[in-house]
Amino acid sequence: MNWKPNRESQIPIYKQIAQYLEQRISNGEYPAGTTLPSERLLSKELVVNRSTVVAAYEELRASGIVESLKGKGTIVSRNIWGTSRKRIPNWEKLIETGSFLPNTTMMRTIRKEAFELDLIDLASGELSPDLSASQYFRKIMSNESFDYHVGYDHPQGNLKLRETIALHLKEFRDIHASPSSILITSGAQQALYLIVQCLLQPGDAVAIEDPSYCYSLRLFKSAGLRPFLLPVDDHGINPDDIVQFHKQHRIKMVFLNPNFQNPNGSVLDLERRKRVLEISSYYGIPIVEDDPYSVTAFDKPQVSTLKSMDQNGTVLYVSSLSKIVASGLRIGWIFGPKAVIERLADAKQQIDFGHSIIPEWIANQFLSSEDFSAHLHKLRDSLAFNRDKIVFSLYDQLDDQVEFLIPEGGIHIWCKVKADINEQQLLKEAIKRGVVYVPGSVFGTQKRYVRFTFGRIKEEHIYEAISRFSDSLHSFKKIK
Repeated sequence: MNWKPNRESQIPIYKQIAQYLEQRISNGEYPAGTTLPSERLLSKELVVNRSTVVAAYEELRASGIVESLKGKGTIVSRNIWGTSRKRIPNWEKLIETGSFLPNTTMMRTIRKEAFELDLIDLASGELSPDLSASQYFRKIMSNESFDYHVGYDHPQGNLKLRETIALHLKEFRDIHASPSSILITSGAQQALYLIVQCLLQPGDAVAIEDPSYCYSLRLFKSAGLRPFLLPVDDHGINPDDIVQFHKQHRIKMVFLNPNFQNPNGSVLDLERRKRVLEISSYYGIPIVEDDPYSVTAFDKPQVSTLKSMDQNGTVLYVSSLSKIVASGLRIGWIFGPKAVIERLADAKQQIDFGHSIIPEWIANQFLSSEDFSAHLHKLRDSLAFNRDKIVFSLYDQLDDQVEFLIPEGGIHIWCKVKADINEQQLLKEAIKRGVVYVPGSVFGTQKRYVRFTFGRIKEEHIYEAISRFSDSLHSFKKIK
């Protein structure tokens, strides 16, 4: 909310707030039946006393514009200005019945609390501002000449950027790619969306890891797919599980995150990689490799990708700059067979008429500069330091209460809580103490797990974050 009351006005602040809310209600931003922000939250956003917000709501309540319902808070009156005598859209029903499913309630709660409250964030899967490449972006925009065409570009994305990404893939990921077989997307998530929508049909069976980030995505269920879960251990999936699923359900596609897997941090064992590719080519099952983290390896200059080992063209390779450069840049890509890329590019053009040229230009300038290698070196060192700090904090405060695999790259650490816990109650206790994380059930069927992300949190806050989680766990045990 950007609006703030005018403290120099002769109109009382509570009346200004009431008038502002009434305006938003009348223009449809808050339809009938909508729950308004809580008094506590609105007072924090507007930097006023809670009593001032209470007075504003009383003003609206006296006018019949809002009403209070037990357990729901303050809502816009359903009979506002006689609307019950008019036919209005049933927005709530439309929201509930749309074919594209919303995020789970737990994920929406985590994101809302992380944005609105002053919490130490162990949930967000992005880099902190000081680890992103924003300083280099300022340098590029200040010193570089922008000479790109600003109209609609090639459906697959700007050619210069695709050429630069092809060079990047060869140098940093040992993948030999042609620019004509690369599609620029709005991050990896749009890439996955395009693959699901264009290459699969409702009722198709797909295999995904358990746990996995894919499990948290509603796009599979929105598309009517049948996901089957591949258990992940410290060395990745068991490839023979793919065979069993295929024999039983005719698997159409497999989605894997082989390097520093999100959330458990594992790296798919080399022999298992070979077996996955062997199965893929034998049965003709496409593999979608989601690879956001391979270049973040802490102790190795380069970790092999599945695509670099793919000799039969069965792997669609997806990656982005979100986890290594900046999430807000929204630059991702798909590399695969040219016919597939052209099909996906056609679908992307129908959605947004192609990618924005400004972030493409910035990404090209940065990836093709010496600054990228310097940034990557700093990023690896900083993430490794944060990893070590969170590992120390876990051992120091929760040594006999959690188990975890120490990741060798990426930004996540996956912890098993030995005690029997109620995920929602424990998360609630943690948020009350000022720390947020992601409960394990968001990513799969495994019980008593939590995912802590150390990419966004500042190093000086890590120990305190684990301390608050530890306090939450102890408090939860007492309540239980």
